[in-house]
Amino acid sequence: MRFQGLSAISDVSIEVQRHEVVGLIGPNGAGKTTLVNVLTGFQRPTEGTVELGDHRFDGHAPSEFRRKGVARTFQAGRLFRDLSVFENVEVAGLGVGLSRKESEAEARRLLKWVGLDDRAQLQAGALAYTDERRLSIARAMVGSPTYVLLDEPAAGMSDAESEDLSHLILDIPASYDCGVLLIEHNMDVVMKVSHRIHVLSNGATIAEGTPAEIREHQAVLDAYLGGHA
Repeated sequence: MRFQGLSAISDVSIEVQRHEVVGLIGPNGAGKTTLVNVLTGFQRPTEGTVELGDHRFDGHAPSEFRRKGVARTFQAGRLFRDLSVFENVEVAGLGVGLSRKESEAEARRLLKWVGLDDRAQLQAGALAYTDERRLSIARAMVGSPTYVLLDEPAAGMSDAESEDLSHLILDIPASYDCGVLLIEHNMDVVMKVSHRIHVLSNGATIAEGTPAEIREHQAVLDAYLGGHA
């Protein structure tokens, strides 16, 4: 992906399967969010392809990615802040083609799952920052997507909140038959929940492997620690 000749990501090949959590990590400016934008239709790659199953999908609009089962969250949340917590999830259901009744049922189910059912009637703009993250995940999981891309969901969370989030993320492939791509700076969360980890630096892949392999990978240590372990 290039912007006016500047390469934001290059030489990146990543695969996410159902039933797994893939962690995507890298220093600030490594190209993580750009990659997620490409994988969800918000940016069309300058070169290369995005494939969903056996079908090439780059060039499709974000709404088409969502209809085909690729959901995401955003760092900024992007909530409808003047609507209630319940209505935020309900409208997501309507947006993916569910009926009003189905959308209401999804909202009840998912808010209970993320632990926000007691705040369903609260205005979304009044939520604590960490609760906004959980609401974003509930909205993304409407309609049981095939893949979900979570962009820094643990940002700003305490250790206890991050622990609860880890259990929630692990439940996605286990209970929803859904693959997860997790972009996260909280390394405790990444190491706990990821089956595989993909590492970017300066827009390119520098390592991929299990959490144990990534902990010992010299290129990763160099990227994060300047070569000092």
